[in-house]
Amino acid sequence: MRSTTGIDRVLEAAIGRGDVPGVVAMAATSDGAVYQGAFGRRALPDGAAMTAGSVFWIASMTKAVTSTAAMQLVEQGKLSLDRPIADILPELAAPQVEGFDSAGEPKLRPARQPITLRHLITHTAGFVYDIWNADMGRYMEKTGVPGIISCQNAALALPLVFEPGEKWDYGINIDWAGLAVERVSGQRLGAYFAEHLFGPIGMKDTAFKLTADHRARLARMHARGADGTLAPIEFEIPQEPEFEMGGGGLYGTAADYLAFQRVFLNQGRADGGRVLKPETVALMAQNAIGDLNVRLLQTAVPGSSNDAEFFPGTVKRWGLGFMISTEQVPGGRSAGALAWAGLGNTYFWIDPAAGVAGVTLMQLLPFADAKALALLGAFERAVYAALA
Repeated sequence: MRSTTGIDRVLEAAIGRGDVPGVVAMAATSDGAVYQGAFGRRALPDGAAMTAGSVFWIASMTKAVTSTAAMQLVEQGKLSLDRPIADILPELAAPQVEGFDSAGEPKLRPARQPITLRHLITHTAGFVYDIWNADMGRYMEKTGVPGIISCQNAALALPLVFEPGEKWDYGINIDWAGLAVERVSGQRLGAYFAEHLFGPIGMKDTAFKLTADHRARLARMHARGADGTLAPIEFEIPQEPEFEMGGGGLYGTAADYLAFQRVFLNQGRADGGRVLKPETVALMAQNAIGDLNVRLLQTAVPGSSNDAEFFPGTVKRWGLGFMISTEQVPGGRSAGALAWAGLGNTYFWIDPAAGVAGVTLMQLLPFADAKALALLGAFERAVYAALA
């Protein structure tokens, strides 16, 4: 890599403008990390300085980890992508599809297709989040179903909004996939991760439960007000959850997540040994939803998310754990790059064609914050420029 001064300048400028409270950003090639930077503060107005070791709620970046765990068990024949998942999760043996009657009361009908693990990993099962689906919010309000971030088992008792395999839409699918990992492994999800992923990969600071050391390094969540200003808010994933949220419960560091990303640049190998077969890595990086498209997520809860869509106007597919870009980003990632994000404005990409991966961690709501996305884009372009 040439000089990283240009990358530093991009991040320093965003902090100088007050765009975000703080950021940790890192990039790697298949050989190892090539950039790390930490700017701003863990909490406004005068919290500790952000450091490379700062701990963040990585939210839905958890999904790729859970999907990887599920694919390890597919390799072993303990899970199947295409058999009914009810064989493992009898709770999903009779899924219901949501509707409303003329009086506005919830009205359900049996789904015509069984749900499979492939449906869950690709977000085509029919589950959605209330954040981006007002009807699901109405259903939850009328039936008293708690939000998924409560980590209560009752939060999983949601109907589908379409037939399995019919559409792509974003929801609690990977939480169910995490429960499938638990059922066939006989381990709590965090224990499975620690033994089969975090240990071999060297992810020492990633877990569902915060230790005292993690708390000492924790970045606070912030909210952007209507006037654009940022202020810290109280926010924490339940530390004694009824279920460990495979769709969004992990806390971790940028260095840990970058080590996980490098598994996909190195055909399943981590520094501590192999965690996936090369053919599994290749399968996970292929389009698994056919002609379906990753859609715009139109907000129904503006305090939690803005309207969210990566690279509007381009086709996005979904593999077995990641969104897949189908077009080159000018100055940035290649066609075929893998990516996703977390609700608190955490973002990552993996570019197998260019052999580059990057991650930016921030802590602010709502999701898809315009200034956070601008920082991500500027960071990405600066990384590719420095590698050119």
